[in-house]
Amino acid sequence: MRHRWFWVAGIASAFGALALLPVAAAGAQGGGQPVCADCHEEAVRSIAPTKHGAKLDATTDLCRSCHGDVAAHLEDPTAAKPAHLFDRGMTAAEKSAVCLSCHEGNRQLAFWDSGKHKKNDVACADCHSIHGKRGDPSTQPYLTTQRKLQYDTCGQCHKTIRAQLNKTSHHPIIEGKVACADCHNPHGALSPAMVKNESVNQLCTNCHADKRGPVVWAHLPVEENCLSCHNSHGSNVPKLLTVKVPQLCQDCHGSGHGQLAYGSSFGIGGANQDRATRFDARSCVNCHQMIHGSNAPASRGQFLLR
Repeated sequence: MRHRWFWVAGIASAFGALALLPVAAAGAQGGGQPVCADCHEEAVRSIAPTKHGAKLDATTDLCRSCHGDVAAHLEDPTAAKPAHLFDRGMTAAEKSAVCLSCHEGNRQLAFWDSGKHKKNDVACADCHSIHGKRGDPSTQPYLTTQRKLQYDTCGQCHKTIRAQLNKTSHHPIIEGKVACADCHNPHGALSPAMVKNESVNQLCTNCHADKRGPVVWAHLPVEENCLSCHNSHGSNVPKLLTVKVPQLCQDCHGSGHGQLAYGSSFGIGGANQDRATRFDARSCVNCHQMIHGSNAPASRGQFLLR
């Protein structure tokens, strides 16, 4: 029994030593990985710790799965290149077709054909880097630099949105607590702006459940679209409002009681009051606090007072 234990331990030790060998030395026979690693060692090493590299061994041919036929390239690397280089010579559709040959059955790609990214010639490789980029430990964990957040990738194209994220009031996207994909499906959706729900309100109430309702006294703009008052990516006004209150309220309530916010009825300086201070302490929500809807009875609820 003792000899058997030593035999098993010796086998385990041998496999452990093999696991530490460089990819290029994994064996000379089988598959294209050791051959490719002779010249492209960094590319092979970068893919090894990823999900694609899970099958990277001496018996697989992972490189050819994406880069196509490399027979001529192996015979004369300077005269012939692999079929798929993923450079400017390939169209976005051709690049994505290589990825979709394996990932087409992914549920997230069900609406890829109807999504705006495909319609605007965005390829999978424009957002995803299979081999990783220097300084991106999401695919190169042996590097010690800080991992990129998702908005860094999206912001390369959506520069206006990226600028809004740096405003004083914003969702915690740049802090890494909320990701772009929490609200949008970058792989395609039938909804506007490729949001993950059928409407903006359904999307917002996934997190802001207290605003979902139903309520006895509803505020119609709230039921229609949250974006009527809020900018979801960022604003210089508190609570991501598009403009300050009462200006925001005046977009709809431009007459009667709502118009008093611009006049002198609430002020102490009379008709000649300095117009620069006409908004001081005149927020509509000082009284109408339940702007998302109220369940209070009678007039106090009807006018969203509590």
